[in-house]
Amino acid sequence: MQFSYYAKKISGEEITGETEAKDRFELALILRQKGYILVSFKEKKEKEKFLSFLFSFGGVKVSEKMMFSRNLGVMISSGLPITRSLEILSRQTKNKKFKKILLSLMDRVQKGISLSEAMKSYPRVFNSLFIAMAKVGEESGKLSESLKIVSEHLEQERALTKKIKGALIYPVIIIVTMILIGILMLIYVVPTLTSTFKELNIQLPMSTQIIISTSNFLVAHTILVLAIIIFLVLIVFWFLRTEKGKRLGGNISLRLPLFSSLLKKLYAGRTSRTLASLISSGVNILDALSITKDVLQNYRYKQILENARNEVQKGIPLSESFKKASNLYPLLLGEMLAVGEETGKISEMLNRIAVFYEEEVAETTKDLTTVIEPLLMVIVGVVVGFFAISMIKPMYSMLEGV
Repeated sequence: MQFSYYAKKISGEEITGETEAKDRFELALILRQKGYILVSFKEKKEKEKFLSFLFSFGGVKVSEKMMFSRNLGVMISSGLPITRSLEILSRQTKNKKFKKILLSLMDRVQKGISLSEAMKSYPRVFNSLFIAMAKVGEESGKLSESLKIVSEHLEQERALTKKIKGALIYPVIIIVTMILIGILMLIYVVPTLTSTFKELNIQLPMSTQIIISTSNFLVAHTILVLAIIIFLVLIVFWFLRTEKGKRLGGNISLRLPLFSSLLKKLYAGRTSRTLASLISSGVNILDALSITKDVLQNYRYKQILENARNEVQKGIPLSESFKKASNLYPLLLGEMLAVGEETGKISEMLNRIAVFYEEEVAETTKDLTTVIEPLLMVIVGVVVGFFAISMIKPMYSMLEGV
């Protein structure tokens, strides 16, 4: 369930935000672990969540957050106060939503609230990793260095996402174009042929009858069909953002023949990169695992990291948890991490693992494109062939009758 909450520390420090929890007791526990006492909360109803989903488009891009962390780090290292740096960055950004957030951060920092605490009010913009790195930087007096690490982390994430999107954009364009052409033919071309068939009064094959029936329905209810399609798309996207939807989507994505291997390598690289960034900055292993769990999207990977955290608390090496989860994490990750634990260089080893799997994702993405292109051509050929045969066969029957 999604909750909006208001909490306080014993020192009087206040915080508001939104988070997911099973119930109010888990919400209170999550906040208590962060040092806060839950004062009030409100469960977001399904209707509210759906409306917030409709108006959630046009947020803050990863590239904008990357530039923000990089520029803020440079300004702070140059001696500029945080408030002055935030004010300058708010004037530079063209994103109105991000501009308001930066001005809000500036206002809170001026009131004596730390930057990391101020960021907690915007969990959809600044994730757990961002906040934790800012907090570590503030405590160690190396905020500019922490922000630089965040910037590098976001840059790697953006580069990987860009490669995957680049590989998928071609098949998506082909499929969308094929659907649009099919709809246009059903609305404008098929009715013309249908009138010809009716005049000649010839027996039509089942496939032709199906196409004609679909065409007649589309012509008679064009606006209704478009409205239903848009509504269903919105419902699907909304459902995939709910707890049940995330679980279902996570399970399906990990079982897709072409994408399963890619996703496992992607999560291996993302987990290693996040843990390496946190541990190298001085975050303890338990907090690093909790933050990494929040950063990952797939609930099955979240469960693995939660189990890993519990086992590490009992004194079991972290590498053992990854070895047990060899069905989701590559066995190499656990083995290399074990070497890092033996040598006392966990963050360095995790960084090497991250680089290795990020390169693997890039290569797999190229191979995926090579496989998808001919597969798409076969699908297009089958669809076009079915349509052509269904509409041409009655014409041949008509000519034979003549």
